[in-house]
Amino acid sequence: MADVLSILRQYNINKKKIIEKDDQVLFGEFSWPKDAKTNYVIYGTGRDVLSQKEYYTLDSILFLLKNVQLNHSQYVRRTAADNIPVVRRPDRRDLLAYLNGEVATSTSIDKSAPLEILSRPAQVKRPSEDTQIDPGKKVHFDEEVRQGKELLAQKLEERKESALASTDSIRSLSKTMSVERIAAIKAKRKAKKRGSVKTDEDDLGTTSLEQRSFIDAEVDITRDIMSRERLWKTRTSVLRSNGKIFSENIFAILQSVKMQEEGKTTSSSGHTSSSHHQPQQTPSQQARRQANQGQYNRYDQERFKSKEETSGFDIDTMKTYHGISLKSVTVLRRRLQPQILDLGQRRRLSTHTTKEGLQNPIIIVPAGTTSMVTLYNVKDLLQDLRFVTTEAKKIGGTRKENEVLIQRRKEDGSTVPYRVIDTINKLTPQDWDRVVAVFVQGPAWQFKGWPWVLPDGSPTEIFARIKAFHMKYDELPLDKNVANWNVQLMDINRARRHNDRAVLLKFWNSLEKYMVKSKGHLRF
Repeated sequence: MADVLSILRQYNINKKKIIEKDDQVLFGEFSWPKDAKTNYVIYGTGRDVLSQKEYYTLDSILFLLKNVQLNHSQYVRRTAADNIPVVRRPDRRDLLAYLNGEVATSTSIDKSAPLEILSRPAQVKRPSEDTQIDPGKKVHFDEEVRQGKELLAQKLEERKESALASTDSIRSLSKTMSVERIAAIKAKRKAKKRGSVKTDEDDLGTTSLEQRSFIDAEVDITRDIMSRERLWKTRTSVLRSNGKIFSENIFAILQSVKMQEEGKTTSSSGHTSSSHHQPQQTPSQQARRQANQGQYNRYDQERFKSKEETSGFDIDTMKTYHGISLKSVTVLRRRLQPQILDLGQRRRLSTHTTKEGLQNPIIIVPAGTTSMVTLYNVKDLLQDLRFVTTEAKKIGGTRKENEVLIQRRKEDGSTVPYRVIDTINKLTPQDWDRVVAVFVQGPAWQFKGWPWVLPDGSPTEIFARIKAFHMKYDELPLDKNVANWNVQLMDINRARRHNDRAVLLKFWNSLEKYMVKSKGHLRF
């Protein structure tokens, strides 16, 4: 249905001329009365259930477009002088932005406006429709109409004569044939008519020689086209086998597969070999037969009794869990556990590695979400070497974990695990010895409860024992506390993500140099 507000917007954007005639506003072929309501809701109306929505009229919006250069006070005085409804100040900017095409829609436009507002406009009758027809053309047209009427009357007369002739023939036939025979012929003729398509030749009664030759030529061309046709194949139709019978071909293949699984072999003539007549052997008998032929089989491990036959490994081939309950198996495992641990300790001592050497280093980050490094984005920073803000990770649905385990990828392809936490409540003295780095936010209260804090609350002793880093945007000033502390700075550009990798690789190089010097007993 036509919408007067959208029509007015199109005309205003395209700078088309809008004609005002009497009490009508003409938009090309359509017209609306000036007092027609648009679907733009007046500010302050329809905000609750009791108040009813009111809409601006067409003449009020047109008057605003004509006097848009006036300020609001002058515009209000002029509308009062011309007795035209005023467009309120809160609606003025939004309405003009919509009419000028700056915005695609507006929140004040009521899509569910009453039908009488969105009614179809009246169509303007064009002057060209009232012009008279050329007399010469009119005479020619009347002549064609007269000839058509005469031709139609001639055909009707011929059909009447043929109907009378058929009636006479039926009357003459009724003298020589029975009524039942005539009814059967009529039914047969009607059935034949239903199955045939009536053409123009049936009305004319004859076909010219040119038409017959044209039909013959079409038949030849059609036959030639059909001879070149090929069957269209799809991925479904190509799987259909038209030349094979499922019960004869597929079942034969399945039968041969089944016979091979049962140990039967088929000869080229299709009959089974002599093994088909031998008694069927159990799996253990088949295993022994294969072992006698020199093949290893797990059912015949009794043959391997010495270490030479087990390639020097201390393997007891006679042991089994068969007939033993689950409880006895678990009890046996507990008894063997100390022996297994002693074996693991011996292996670690043989490779000159201690228990402390297998421990993972610990990195501490601030717990506050205002910090640039948190548990939300530390994996993206230190493992993937790219900066992602904490707010972006929250919007993406990332949940905060109690601790994060990151993998440091080295140049040789190996990885070293690092444990990242933001609280120190559960750290033991042995764990504090594993802390290698801390990200500083700025305030001194971040280190409340830490060891090595001086009586005045200064964390300078901490930075002498642990490598400290501070990350900030490069355009922001440096915090005063951080400027006085032994902290390494990491400047991140707010927009250039391709620079993140270089900054974070510098962090890892600096941390690993510190660990070589001060934390050589940890894994790095």
